[in-house]
Amino acid sequence: MRCLAKFIYFKLLGWKAVGNINFSNNTVKKAIIIAVPHTSWRDFYIGILLRSVLGVKTNFVGKKELFVFPIGWFFRALGGAPINRQTNENKVQAIAKLFAEHDEFRMAMAPEGTRKKVKEWRTGFYYIAKEAKVPIIMFTLDFENKQNKISEPFYPTNDIKADFNFMHSFFKDVKGKNKEYS
Repeated sequence: MRCLAKFIYFKLLGWKAVGNINFSNNTVKKAIIIAVPHTSWRDFYIGILLRSVLGVKTNFVGKKELFVFPIGWFFRALGGAPINRQTNENKVQAIAKLFAEHDEFRMAMAPEGTRKKVKEWRTGFYYIAKEAKVPIIMFTLDFENKQNKISEPFYPTNDIKADFNFMHSFFKDVKGKNKEYS
């Protein structure tokens, strides 16, 4: 499957991966992976191809209602983990608990929370990383240059403003599939 993913990613689609492409070499077993800008449904298959190309296991969370048979099997096979969004349970702590329950858990998410243009990112991923004591790895969905740039692991500090400025600078001038939403 990895050879097929490489063929599709590199040859058919013409994409490239740059930066910290070896982060999966048993050095970073737990992390929050943020993908920006999230402007299209196409981001999903680029992410799935990229993780196969790099040989890295990634996960995501979704509402538990999505994890019923038969589609639930498919989501779990892709690395999905159900979470109950209906209870009063603190979502940051519930997701941080998933990190504690697994030896290897790299959760991918889009901090915009939507495919539309946003003025500010949601902060949940940041607080999950702090609570779980895991780094944030950033990767671009740069459709203009057909490139996924991957950052070194970044551990959040106690200065959220400086941390967000740092993360935003990593994604500066990156254009998603729908440029008007970037």
